[in-house]
Amino acid sequence: MPAAAKIRFENVEKRFALRDGEHVALGGISFEVGAGEFFVIVGPSGCGKTTLLRIAAGLDQPTSGRVAIAHGEGERPENAMIFQGESIFPWMTVRENASYGLRMRGATRAHIDEVVGHYLDRTGLRRFADAYPYQLSGGMKQRVSIARAFACDPEVLLMDEPFSALDEQNRTLLQEELLRIWDETKKTVVFITHSVDEAVTLGDRIMIMSADGLPKAYVDVPFPRPRSVLDLRATPEYGRLFHDIWAQLRTEIHEVA
Repeated sequence: MPAAAKIRFENVEKRFALRDGEHVALGGISFEVGAGEFFVIVGPSGCGKTTLLRIAAGLDQPTSGRVAIAHGEGERPENAMIFQGESIFPWMTVRENASYGLRMRGATRAHIDEVVGHYLDRTGLRRFADAYPYQLSGGMKQRVSIARAFACDPEVLLMDEPFSALDEQNRTLLQEELLRIWDETKKTVVFITHSVDEAVTLGDRIMIMSADGLPKAYVDVPFPRPRSVLDLRATPEYGRLFHDIWAQLRTEIHEVA
């Protein structure tokens, strides 16, 4: 595997048996994600985005093909996944949720306190460390998921529409938080979204998927980092790129509408 490639998808195909035949969710996809790249996948509903991410996470198996992740030094977990819905443990406090992965790996108390404290600070959760999920808003629960994922220090961070259930204000705030933390860590990220706004705001490179589960186009995002969500969206260059991507995506949405 080339040194620059952190993840390689090799002819990944996924088929599901149906009563009246077979459904092809992924039609044999091959691409690479570079080390430290923020790679975004956007496409219409039902195009196989989440299936592709679940295969990368090891939560599902491809019908054929494979996903290979290049390992760095040490014993870091291969990946951490942030789901679309709430995925934190309701019986654990914020601190316990954020430290879960490290505790499962047998990290020392001092290391856990240092790392988890850092990410609770970065996500604005320090004063809620002893709160339980039922005491948190939806946006705060997703902050806990982000803190837990980064605290694990995985090789790859997989994010499946993590902000889709949030209102516009919380979504924008969490996009800002994610960009700040990512600028600090430069994790390799694969991020799934339906939102062209979100894809352009966050990504280094965007893969537009077609309705039949194949890559339609790859788009390089030219905007420098660090980025401010609101400042970026106020520029004419942002508007032009948004328009270009939406024009390609719109025909695919019509295919499944």
